[in-house]
Amino acid sequence: MSDRIKEKLSILADAAKYDVSCSSSGSNRKNKDKGLGNASNGICHAYTEDGRCVSLLKILLTNFCIYDCAYCVSRKSNDVKRAAFTVQEVVDLTINFYRRNYIEGLFLSSGIFTNPDYTMERLVQVAKKLRLEHNFNGYIHLKTIPGASEELMKEAGKWADRLSINVEMPTEKSLALLAPDKKREDMIKPMLYLKQEILANKEEKKIFKKTPSFAPAGQSTQMVIGATPETDLEILYMANGFYKTMNMRRVYYSGYVPISNDNRLPAIGTPVPMIRENRLYQADWLMRFYGFKVNEIVDKENPLLDIDIDPKLGWALRNMNLFPMDINTIDYQLLMRVPGIGIQSANKITAARKFSRITWEHLKKIGISINRAKYFIHTDSEFEKKDLQPLQIKQIILQEGNSKYKPNFSPQLKMF
Repeated sequence: MSDRIKEKLSILADAAKYDVSCSSSGSNRKNKDKGLGNASNGICHAYTEDGRCVSLLKILLTNFCIYDCAYCVSRKSNDVKRAAFTVQEVVDLTINFYRRNYIEGLFLSSGIFTNPDYTMERLVQVAKKLRLEHNFNGYIHLKTIPGASEELMKEAGKWADRLSINVEMPTEKSLALLAPDKKREDMIKPMLYLKQEILANKEEKKIFKKTPSFAPAGQSTQMVIGATPETDLEILYMANGFYKTMNMRRVYYSGYVPISNDNRLPAIGTPVPMIRENRLYQADWLMRFYGFKVNEIVDKENPLLDIDIDPKLGWALRNMNLFPMDINTIDYQLLMRVPGIGIQSANKITAARKFSRITWEHLKKIGISINRAKYFIHTDSEFEKKDLQPLQIKQIILQEGNSKYKPNFSPQLKMF
């Protein structure tokens, strides 16, 4: 690798770190004709839906940009070192890194230079060259460019496993404030187009099995949080809308990193706490897999997620009138909502209680978090309910979580 390519790689890999939407879930592209790579193989750095870890070469095609988005490190007014890869350089890097077993796929984004179509065309060329000239069957995720033509979007879907369009900011008002050159319509329109194409491709595959795949891992998006004063309620409603109307596979939340003294932005030295990102992802998980509605997680009276505890525990503490419930009779949907019990544990409990009554020993073997769940369930039809208030339970759980040596669970606590 030449010194110039190393320099470009350093600049454009560093610039790409602000884009967090690089998971590689949902694709099952297989190796064919003795080609390179296999998108279903796992190595490290990005995580699939089933928990596997894969490694992706994550870079920008260029950090030159015609836009001046206040929150972006690559904005045109920012005094940073600029670089740009050629299409062939990205192709060569991907193949050479793969052959050295450094990566299993490519995540490629870009600043916008000249115009959206000019940039998008080059992103597509990278993916097309990898597939056709090198028979590369590894995972490819392309960040599509808002405002690019539908023809280029369709071409991108032929070669990439996943396509994504950053919605940038949680609300149109914030987008207009911090990225006045961009229009929300230019982001929503291609999302709708991709949704229609993905659904149409799935229907066609039902009829013709050999129909080429179109973005088999679907589409995702990302929004910056903390640069503007939106509440978690507004952010989650936005995400929920994308899941319902766009068939979005994932919504990513990127905490704003202060990079400018612009008076529209938080001051330098006040980054968004990482825990806020974590709580949003936990809430997102509850919406997608546990059947929670947004207004069950946050509402107008409580528009911000509790930083101290996860949103599932927060919901349970606000609904103590439902608890504790008998683990042997509790409905499956409610069972999944018990703090300390996940989907897999709920399935195991449901299956096991067909054969015998569940005891605390059974629950310990199943692997639920007893220290959390004990306040919300019991194992006997007759029990004594201990009169603990939600705030007391919260404090006990927090203290146990901070303790170096957590107390062992005692069966006597079943009355909780």
